[in-house]
Amino acid sequence: MCTEVGEKMSEKEIVFCKSGGCTAKLGAGVLEHILERLPKGKKDENLLVGYDSKDDAAVYRLNERQAVVQTLDFFPPMVEDPYIFGKIAATNALSDIYAMGGEVKTALNIVCFPESMDLNILGKILQGGAEKVQEAGGSLAGGHSIADSDIKYGLSVTGVVDPEKIWENNGAKPGDCLILTKRLGVGILCAANRVSQAPEGAMEQVIDSMTTLNRKASEIGRKYPVHACTDVTGFGFLGHLHEMMDGRHSCKIYADRLPVFDGAEACAEEFLLTAAGQKNRNHLEQYVRFENVSFGIEEVLYDPQTSGGLLFAVPGEVAEELRGKLREAGLPAEIVGKVMERQEVEILVAGRK
Repeated sequence: MCTEVGEKMSEKEIVFCKSGGCTAKLGAGVLEHILERLPKGKKDENLLVGYDSKDDAAVYRLNERQAVVQTLDFFPPMVEDPYIFGKIAATNALSDIYAMGGEVKTALNIVCFPESMDLNILGKILQGGAEKVQEAGGSLAGGHSIADSDIKYGLSVTGVVDPEKIWENNGAKPGDCLILTKRLGVGILCAANRVSQAPEGAMEQVIDSMTTLNRKASEIGRKYPVHACTDVTGFGFLGHLHEMMDGRHSCKIYADRLPVFDGAEACAEEFLLTAAGQKNRNHLEQYVRFENVSFGIEEVLYDPQTSGGLLFAVPGEVAEELRGKLREAGLPAEIVGKVMERQEVEILVAGRK
């Protein structure tokens, strides 16, 4: 499952793992280059959020009180247990609805599966996914499958939202506080696990996080004036934060407040990295400056997350209360930074001096 790159750094080999989960995403730079060339067509005034934005899902207004939220997400496995993989893939796909402030209504399975493989494996994958759709309060309404050489699974999800209460990812304002609801380091620890280098108990924590719906975080967030929201997935914390700044704002991130899985920084220091994380670094480093931050934490921030948490931008006066409510709900939420007027550097990540 992993390939080793021969080039050495500090006498240790960098281990890049084969894409699984959100590490399988195409790089942000590649996508931008392709999408900007697509024909736009006539503007539909009811298409409130489309692919010309960088949001988590599309939103189409049906009437003054109701809009449809649509998203689609699928990927190859990043864990060996098919049932757990199904739960992770479904949780990840459902998250885009929650990141827009919506409620899940229906889901369709997306399946790629080798005809020569035991169908009981597919059954376990679908069982895990179905349970998560049910937990989200949605209905599994069908799906589509094709024969393929590798397993891939995910969902197309439809939800609803009030058109006046959509959370877009670029509405942050100077003075807003940034709140992250899940820990970082999923990709790094999955990479370490594939070469039997993950710390004891680390994967149990990671799987628990990846199978935790963002439903609770979204429902709590709807009680507050959220200016912007996104879920942190394949482009890593810094990639999704860069989209949130939208070329209009800057921010300061407090490295010592970041919720990070135990062992993730140490694994990164041992160069247990993903190729997708390095693509993220290459694309984003022009926008980021680190001060008094370890190499390991740098990599954690570029690391692609599978089924990551929500990143909220909220007014400073409500940030502590929102953080408290999220933590009361059992989420490891932290205030990780602050939005500022546009500066020379878009994202400053500062550690303790």
